[in-house]
Amino acid sequence: MHRIFQFGETIDGYPVRVVNERTVRAAAGLLFFPAVVSFMNALLTANYQPTRLFVIVFLIDMALRMLNPRWAPSMIVGGWIVRHQTPEWVGAPQKRFAWGLGLLLGLTMLYLMVFNRYMGPLNMLVCASCLTLMFFESAFGICLGCKLYNLFNKEQAQLCPGGVCEVPAQKKGWGIALPQAAVLVLFVGAITLAKGWVDATGPMGGFDDMATVEEMGLTAQSGASDAERCQVPAFAKLVGHEAQWKLHNGCN
Repeated sequence: MHRIFQFGETIDGYPVRVVNERTVRAAAGLLFFPAVVSFMNALLTANYQPTRLFVIVFLIDMALRMLNPRWAPSMIVGGWIVRHQTPEWVGAPQKRFAWGLGLLLGLTMLYLMVFNRYMGPLNMLVCASCLTLMFFESAFGICLGCKLYNLFNKEQAQLCPGGVCEVPAQKKGWGIALPQAAVLVLFVGAITLAKGWVDATGPMGGFDDMATVEEMGLTAQSGASDAERCQVPAFAKLVGHEAQWKLHNGCN
């Protein structure tokens, strides 16, 4: 029987409480998608309302995880999605430490953006940190926060994803064969050439050239109201985003 505030599962044969890594990765992906959408929406359109809402959602989810992962909405949905997959049990202590870092970042965003409406490099840095943590967890199964666990705890992490805690790497070098490295170099070269060709051919018509306000039949505001609308926020100037902000808001 699961206790309300029990963090992790107690399973015979495992030295510590555990959580299902497959569920954790699914939950990270479920949070990463709306996070990156809201972040890019704020970056490109200067509309921070979706990001402020996501911060609240993220905080609720992380707070429930810290009490018991079973009650976190993302873990519930993620667990249902991967319910037919064989569980991969990993140590719960390091996960709780990592999620504690996530909760701390979320509280920082709550103070800066949700309550004080601060828009600047600091909250962009915090957002980018959260996105990085969630991306590595969902895409690679690498818990960056868990890697810090050993620095602050005498007891080393156990039962890490892929067995990286128990089985040290024996291979020397980067773990990539020379032919594979050559393929990566050629790939980067091909992308570089492709970018040069795309830039040389010029933008497409319509939305691609970001100059369709008049073409779509939209009438821009004029006079004092237009000048007020097109005042560049201080945060955009601080991060060197002034020209892009004007472009995306239809200001000359």
